[in-house]
Amino acid sequence: MRGHRRRLLRWIALGLALLVLAGAAAGWWLYRKLEGNIREDTSAVAELERYDRERPAHLTNGAQNILIIGSDTRSGKDNARYGQDKGSQRSDTAILLHLPADRKSVTAVSIPRDLVTEIPGCLTTDGSRTEEQRAQFNWAYQWGGAACTIRTVEKLSGIRIDHHMVLDFGGFKKMVDAVGGVEVCLKQPMDDAEAKLRLPAGRQMLHGEQALGFVRARYSVGDGSDTERMRRQQQFLAALVKKVQSNGVLLNPGRLYPLLDAATSSVTTDPGLASLRGLYELVRGVRDIPTDQVRFLTVPRRPYAADPNRDELVEPDATRLFLQLRTDRPLTVTPPSPTASQPPAGPSSTDGPRTRYPWLTATDAPPSPVPTFTGTTADTPDCR
Repeated sequence: MRGHRRRLLRWIALGLALLVLAGAAAGWWLYRKLEGNIREDTSAVAELERYDRERPAHLTNGAQNILIIGSDTRSGKDNARYGQDKGSQRSDTAILLHLPADRKSVTAVSIPRDLVTEIPGCLTTDGSRTEEQRAQFNWAYQWGGAACTIRTVEKLSGIRIDHHMVLDFGGFKKMVDAVGGVEVCLKQPMDDAEAKLRLPAGRQMLHGEQALGFVRARYSVGDGSDTERMRRQQQFLAALVKKVQSNGVLLNPGRLYPLLDAATSSVTTDPGLASLRGLYELVRGVRDIPTDQVRFLTVPRRPYAADPNRDELVEPDATRLFLQLRTDRPLTVTPPSPTASQPPAGPSSTDGPRTRYPWLTATDAPPSPVPTFTGTTADTPDCR
């Protein structure tokens, strides 16, 4: 009888050991699969290293600035349906994400695609180099990809970009579907034939294709301005943050793995983020931030004096915003007034903040009350 029990215990122990080994093997396979999904942007890093001396310095230890670029490329099967692939692309969306050293808040600043600014000379895909010129912001990505866009943002703001992520149409849809859709509230119906989007007013659960149409629609919605489109993008991102932070995603393996798979297979990043460890460290730093401290705003701008269909910075507001982020100082946001309008066009300047205000450094900037900018938070209700 004892011999039988010993044999039974040995078989149970062997079975448990096999289960542990099988679980470890499966975990390793999933880890390798997810890590292998991530595309590393080495070409952008090489180009940025070439111009490292002219880039802004890292002025605050622990804070991070990440540039998120939404590409409107038509290459690849997931993007071809949105137009003919002519071998070019522009940044459909550009968001500067600031993570302070204490990780108690996060600030996402939209940069208008129509902003007229100085674009440095950049390396193109055919090996030639463009001349430095004043042009519409989203041309930087078409001319020189992520590296050119990063250098343009740094020249514009004086802020060092630590990491970057590029997301295309197909990747965006996968992310939304992976979390089971995102709920938004529409104050009025939307009907955009180009985006293939028809939605009634009120609460709407948007999935991949509808979500993409929602954040891209422009000319047939509202006043057709890029301002309104960026507000919808910020509204959608706020709703996405709340959805991802919910237990229905982070504590649900059935939702978490598809989200990780979609996220890792949808983005192209710099080497510092091109690993599960790098992405995990990023997510871990922001996952517990209260939604009322997740802030969204657009860089202060107004119609460009030479062309009202383009934008220019409003000073000194834009420089004040960039200075707060550059030196990792606090700021607050307040919802826009229903009757507020953009400042009128005024005399434009061809210089960036660092040229106009060479005294802007972390040590020289004088202390001041916490500035307030127009914006929203992830906690702002979108249905009232």
